[in-house]
Amino acid sequence: MKHGFYRVACASPAVEVAGVESNINGIQELIFQAYVAGADAVVFPELCVTAYTCGDLFHNRTLLDASNRALLALRAVSGDFPELLIVVGAPVEVGGVLYNCALIYNKGEIVAAVSKTYIPNYNEFYERRWFASASDLAEGAFAELGDGVRVAVSASTVVRHGDVGVGVEICEDLWTPIPPSSRLALEGAEVIFNLSASDDLIGKYSYVTSLVAKQSASCLCAYAYASAGFGESSTDLVFDAKLLVAENGRMLAANERWQHGNQLVVADIDIEAIRRDRIHNGSFGNCAARERQGVNVVQLDNPRVLEDWSLMRAVESRPFVPSDDSRLKERCEEILNIQVAGLAKRLVATNCRTLVIGISGGLDSTLAILVAARAFDKLGYDRKGLVAVTMPGFGTTGRTYNNAVKLIKALGASFREISIVAAVNQHFADIGHDASVTDVTYENSQARERTQLLMDIANQTNGMVLGTGDLSELALGWATYNGDHMSMYAVNAGVPKTLVKYLTRYYALEDAAEDVKEVLLDIIDTPISPELIPADADGNIAQKTEDLVGPYDLHDFFLYYMLRYGFTPTRIYLLALEAFRGEFAPETILYWMRTFFRRFFNQQFKRSCLPDGPKVGSVCLSPRGDWRMPSDATSALWLKEIDEMG
Repeated sequence: MKHGFYRVACASPAVEVAGVESNINGIQELIFQAYVAGADAVVFPELCVTAYTCGDLFHNRTLLDASNRALLALRAVSGDFPELLIVVGAPVEVGGVLYNCALIYNKGEIVAAVSKTYIPNYNEFYERRWFASASDLAEGAFAELGDGVRVAVSASTVVRHGDVGVGVEICEDLWTPIPPSSRLALEGAEVIFNLSASDDLIGKYSYVTSLVAKQSASCLCAYAYASAGFGESSTDLVFDAKLLVAENGRMLAANERWQHGNQLVVADIDIEAIRRDRIHNGSFGNCAARERQGVNVVQLDNPRVLEDWSLMRAVESRPFVPSDDSRLKERCEEILNIQVAGLAKRLVATNCRTLVIGISGGLDSTLAILVAARAFDKLGYDRKGLVAVTMPGFGTTGRTYNNAVKLIKALGASFREISIVAAVNQHFADIGHDASVTDVTYENSQARERTQLLMDIANQTNGMVLGTGDLSELALGWATYNGDHMSMYAVNAGVPKTLVKYLTRYYALEDAAEDVKEVLLDIIDTPISPELIPADADGNIAQKTEDLVGPYDLHDFFLYYMLRYGFTPTRIYLLALEAFRGEFAPETILYWMRTFFRRFFNQQFKRSCLPDGPKVGSVCLSPRGDWRMPSDATSALWLKEIDEMG
């Protein structure tokens, strides 16, 4: 294990039915491949030593003796790969009764054997004909494998591989209302191995993958599933190896289906993420305290630490944005519906039919008015109740102004234009500020003037001001306190900047009339800017947000892993190097990471008094629920760690 990642391998050998020697050769080959891949543990399918489909041969002495010899031979193999945890499936006899078992090897020893608890009796292989349930095991049961080797056999065991908890269940166990893995997780298992032999039917693969993902989510664990494949008997059923690794509801790895040889899938499990979620999720701890019954615990030495290590899992550079187009569309529609539902409820609750929105021609205000238009349509309100105000100032460019005007009119909202130039100049005169000095006073005076106008128009029209600021701006404090920071309802407060663009594009391509679509696509292509300082000599935007505060792609990445998992800067940096390989240099990532943590801490005071707004994802900064931090907390520990990395 390295950097908090535990590497697991799921293996499925091409077997011969009752061909124990051939099967062991395939198992040994895959053990070697897993070791070369840097795995900390490898799991094989149910009854893979003999093959699953042996039928009444399971009660034949010749087969059982051959299986025992093979299990003893694997001890020596395990000794050749001492840090590797190996889990294989085989029939094991205990006191004259046969059990379907998982045998766990480490450092040349069989450290434990776990019996299958739930024995199916509903398909062509009536397992109850051959195997007993773990429920029938006596306390302290053990099996004699020969050569004086005895192994404890139990219904449930947690192996501590170093400090990582590993549990095992077998095939049908997962299909039950309360799988053994649920209790194993409550007893400290962070990784669950399932040894399976699941035949294939129409639609079964999607069912199995969803079941594995769901169990990993409900147990806040990783779940590695290895199922029997090519070589099993095809007399009545067909078996396709299914090798799946899921982590807390997310599928990390899966093999290519319908292959005829040995197969191996390797993935890195984020143990730190699992532990953070278990700590953060109070229900998990409460359930553990209530349901814990005690299991056998076997303590092993730490797995090896690889010197030449690289992460074997995908790290999305934009964790808020699904990489798959169909999932992205689904996500966009769901977020829009959440925003619309939240806003609609607030309108109904306040008996309000007027919304006042400042439209700049930028992405955030565009998304806000699109959500507002949908909400009005949902409630049957006239869109003329959307009072959209464009307020050109010192830095407004022709492109953003024209887009704002076009958008308001195309959506059928009420249009108002109020220049803030004269009012802000008067304000400069009142407070004695030199208008040629384009400092923070110069910028924030404009933002507060705009907010004052919107608030007063809301009073004038018996409406409320709809906020436009997004989650990323809140994280960085990139908002003027009591300026664009304030509204009566902040509809974008749960939406990160990297997702705002995709939501707007989705609306443009899926839900917009042609004239609206045209202006939306141009807004998407416009550089992000507050436009608070004058344009350049050519009339183009001179003030680009990402030049000042840093790339939002990086900041959203930092935000996700800090809030979602509570990771340290060192770990976030490790993941960022993987995610942004070839896109950002390491020194660039560190530079903007320092900016992120510095601003995140010293701008908390702005988040402590946020207006209401809908939560749309797992990361949110609402001071009323998701993020409660004192405004005077110091960032010293985090910045020191970043400086030490540099």
